[in-house]
Amino acid sequence: MEKTHPVNEMLPLSKLFVYGLQHVLAMYAGAVAVPLIVANALGLSSEQLIYLINADLFTCGIATIIQTVGFGNMGVKIPMIQGVTFAAVTPMILIGQAHGLTGIYGSIIVAGIITYLAAPYFSSLLRFFPPVVTGTIITIIGVTLMPVAVRWAGGGNPAAKDFASAAYILLALVTLALVLFFYRFFKGFISNIAVLLGLLCGTILASFFDMVNFSKVGDASWLGITTPFAFGYPTFDAASIAAMVLVMLVVMTETTGDCIAVGEIVDKKITKEDLSRCLRADGFSTILGGIFNSFPYTAFAQNVGLVALTRVKSRFVVTAAGVILILLGLVPKLAAVIAAIPLPVLGGAGIAMFGMVAASGMKTLSRVEFDGTQNIMVVAVSLGVGMITLAVPNFYHNFPAWAQVILHSGITAGSIAAIVLNLLLNGVSSEEKELEAGQNKYL
Repeated sequence: MEKTHPVNEMLPLSKLFVYGLQHVLAMYAGAVAVPLIVANALGLSSEQLIYLINADLFTCGIATIIQTVGFGNMGVKIPMIQGVTFAAVTPMILIGQAHGLTGIYGSIIVAGIITYLAAPYFSSLLRFFPPVVTGTIITIIGVTLMPVAVRWAGGGNPAAKDFASAAYILLALVTLALVLFFYRFFKGFISNIAVLLGLLCGTILASFFDMVNFSKVGDASWLGITTPFAFGYPTFDAASIAAMVLVMLVVMTETTGDCIAVGEIVDKKITKEDLSRCLRADGFSTILGGIFNSFPYTAFAQNVGLVALTRVKSRFVVTAAGVILILLGLVPKLAAVIAAIPLPVLGGAGIAMFGMVAASGMKTLSRVEFDGTQNIMVVAVSLGVGMITLAVPNFYHNFPAWAQVILHSGITAGSIAAIVLNLLLNGVSSEEKELEAGQNKYL
């Protein structure tokens, strides 16, 4: 009997729901951040903001199901959740200020189509991702995400007077301790949902100190239907489209890194065809984003760490997360309940999750040969480049706008540096070429 890969394992419905909910809780704050930023920058009403959040969650769920289950020639079929890319925030604000929401959605639709069509050609770059490159990228992803967890632990807004107050830091530390407690002293199912239990216990604890605000739950409606082109039919501006296409090129680079990272964690080698399906799903989901009043979609790096931490490899867990996201998009009151989780609680759990991403990258690098090779320099310089905007976020503010789109993300800049340095210092070995043709033994 042919062995079933853990990625394709179908778990009981109860476990699928709980594991899926854990993924949703881990990514929810990041998922709603983009519509919040864009809506505030464009001066949209609170009703329009709520609609954008609902549309985002709804489309996010559809995109996740496509990526994990597969649809036609799309979907990589690994536990990789989809979310709105932060790389598109600045371009969308600029486009929106000049051409309104319809201009944003027009550029998103065209960029999505181009991403879908370019996927097979972009996936040919897979041979430029040997272990020294993938290990470096995975490590950069984890380290780059850590400031997100730190900001959450401090309360979210560094400009706030109570940011990093003793109460916030203590709550984050207690949540982290709870995650470690459930992870260390329990086995099986309980250990696997350590993050979820930590979030729930942390939120309950915070409620005793009036740190949980449920007021928005009462204000939220029970039903919110997302309809296509709710803000008007899309308009198309050449410059806006060019900017969004550039964003999607950056997204494709990051998605490639995330896809390979998850493949490493779940022991499934990512082939050229796998990557093509993954990138096509990104493109198609981005098209849906433009139609359903949402944004460009990509793999959500935040959840890579959760897969590593829980050791639950089934893609259907993330499919369940997609279903939950659709329900949250249709029932705003449920979404408001999850939104009530205090950011310090998320920060405590995030430190463990994002740290696991970096640790997974180090695990990959541990299999790389450093003696007698140039690999140490590839890793060193790439990590340095990836950390630039982590240290000084506006470091590239004097660069042209198109360059800022690429370099602003430490993950993208570090990934490009790793690929280029590996080519310059190591070339393309026969082993790397085999990566392109490698087939997983379970397929």
